[in-house]
Amino acid sequence: MKPPPFDYHAPRDLAEALAVLAGVGERGKVLAGGQSLIPLLNMRLAVPEHLVDINRLAELDTLSVASDGVTVGALARHSRVERSTQAAAVQPLLRKALRLVAHPVIRNRGTIVGSLVHADPAAEMPAALTLLGGSVRLARDGGEVRDVPAADFFTGPLESALRPGELAVSAFFPALPPRSGTAFHELARRHGDFALAGVAAAVTLDESGATTSAKVACIGVGSTPVVLDVTGAEPDEVAHAVRGAIEPDADIHASARYRSHLAGVLATRAIDEANGEARRALDHTGR
Repeated sequence: MKPPPFDYHAPRDLAEALAVLAGVGERGKVLAGGQSLIPLLNMRLAVPEHLVDINRLAELDTLSVASDGVTVGALARHSRVERSTQAAAVQPLLRKALRLVAHPVIRNRGTIVGSLVHADPAAEMPAALTLLGGSVRLARDGGEVRDVPAADFFTGPLESALRPGELAVSAFFPALPPRSGTAFHELARRHGDFALAGVAAAVTLDESGATTSAKVACIGVGSTPVVLDVTGAEPDEVAHAVRGAIEPDADIHASARYRSHLAGVLATRAIDEANGEARRALDHTGR
């Protein structure tokens, strides 16, 4: 299959890209990694009149690691962030999530910010960003910049808060407090396929070892990532809470009932693993 006809734009810097996007508005689509967009074009599920290729924008090919979190530029590939020991040290959930994204050949081209903007409810990166309370930075021509919290960014299946004329230039994944642990569990028919269901978890302990925060984010079981606070819940209570909060659909791969059961099982496992990692951090620091 071939994509529909479109006008191709290859801006050489961010200012030019924002000017082009301002001109084409809702008639345009941005090309970064293209691992989601190109198949949509070929199947004619997306029919933009203009394609804006941002791959020449070197200022967006960035990865910044600080004590408070990791900032990923719009052209930072999955594989680059996955391999970064500095990023993994500050925010381990990034690497854990990225290792579940498709296959290495896809991760070599696909971008984290592109995955966030694509907003697939079965994808790992939207869940990781939402669980961590991160944000996406959006820019438009004229110098306007806004940071949208993940809780507000994902508005529906393949829908985000990105407005016509805007470009997602970066995403921020906050660091967790000391004595924290994370995990990401999912089940797919084949490794690299979209998960039938998946759960990311983050747990934080106080100096005495008591749990101060325990949260999960579920993928593949709702129109957006489903985040739940399960602080203080026992393992069976975690599974029950997750199953009561999600609304999975049935398809040729799994029934809604199976996805619901699976999400509960994965949530219990993810919380248990995240809690174990947090306790090892507590033992290591001694406080």
